[in-house]
Amino acid sequence: MLVFSIPKEDLKQIIAVFNRKIGLFILFVFVLFFDSNYFAANISNSQIWINILMLLGFFIFFVRATPRIKELMIYAVILGFIGEYFFSRGLNMYTYRLENVPWYVPIGHAALYGRVFMFSKASIIRKYHKAIEQLLAIVIAIFATIYLIFFKDVFGFVMTICVFLLLLKRPKDRLFFYTMYILVAILEIGGTAFGCWKWPNIGFEVFEFLPSNNPPSGISLFYFLLDIGCFFIYTQRHKIAWFRLKNSKKY
Repeated sequence: MLVFSIPKEDLKQIIAVFNRKIGLFILFVFVLFFDSNYFAANISNSQIWINILMLLGFFIFFVRATPRIKELMIYAVILGFIGEYFFSRGLNMYTYRLENVPWYVPIGHAALYGRVFMFSKASIIRKYHKAIEQLLAIVIAIFATIYLIFFKDVFGFVMTICVFLLLLKRPKDRLFFYTMYILVAILEIGGTAFGCWKWPNIGFEVFEFLPSNNPPSGISLFYFLLDIGCFFIYTQRHKIAWFRLKNSKKY
């Protein structure tokens, strides 16, 4: 594996960048406990406090971001709300504990989107991007296969295959989406374990030929829609700059 060829000091820098840019989202899994079935039944319904906490976190991330990422994060919030209502309330792809769309979810999507973007663009990460991509791809393949074998997660496995196929012709996006896949999987496992949301036993609660785990493994596939949407809006608002960038890549 290429990752074993990374010098020890550089590896420490990579881990430090990961912790600094997106490590907090792994800790957020434990915050989801306060929106759990157990907490609501035995203590209080505190979803509003998690919403406020995520708003504060989003504001902190937003202030520290570059102008470009700030703009992308705003688009991600808007598209996140639209997507959540469409997939959750419209298509019954998954259901939240209170059968609503908690504010912390689409806002969290946007914050995660921005932080993963910053992580993937860090100089030390770009220097060893091939090694990191290889490692993440192996972890993803193992994870999805385990879910398929032990949890009959056909839906998640199919989505994971789609992730790999879509990235075949988008090598520059692999690091971003592989990282996103891992983080989304961690958050999904925590959220469903606490009962914050639930996935049906089959894809979209309709397709019986797509048995699904709760959660399915490859749900990060839908972040392609978020990324494409944000990217499209950004390029439309900055047509001249985008036109110059495309032309510069031809030479």
